[in-house]
Amino acid sequence: MAKQFSATEREILRRVQGTLPDSATPFADIAAQVGVPEIDVLSLLRRMKDGQEIRRFGATLRHQKAGYSHNAMVAWRIPEGQDVDAIGELMAERPEISHCYIRLTTPEWTFNLYTMIHGQNPGDHAQVVKELSEATGLTDFDVLESVRELKKTSMVYF
Repeated sequence: MAKQFSATEREILRRVQGTLPDSATPFADIAAQVGVPEIDVLSLLRRMKDGQEIRRFGATLRHQKAGYSHNAMVAWRIPEGQDVDAIGELMAERPEISHCYIRLTTPEWTFNLYTMIHGQNPGDHAQVVKELSEATGLTDFDVLESVRELKKTSMVYF
């Protein structure tokens, strides 16, 4: 059975699933807009997080608008026996990398670690790839440069 929300809860959730207010107190701002104390907003979100109805809150980098228009997904092949977690952690430390994750391989596509590298100028990502390759000893990778951004939206429930 679907969870039932009060009109106030629905309004709070409608506001937090979009762009949060650009302030030091976004949840207090939402509370003021809805007409409830900030603790009501925080309590609702905490209950939903504890109940696993919300997995996480995360920022979405609109890298194109932030001036990072030269981007690439790099698919890395980590050989069996190497510590893919340690390599991923090393790569994820780079400020140019917004995403770093492991995926299962298939016979047709045997890359298992992926990094999303953002740059402001053509070739920025190539320098990062070169440095990562030297730091890890990995030489088997494929660079998939972004041509255009197709979609960057989140789910909308209310």
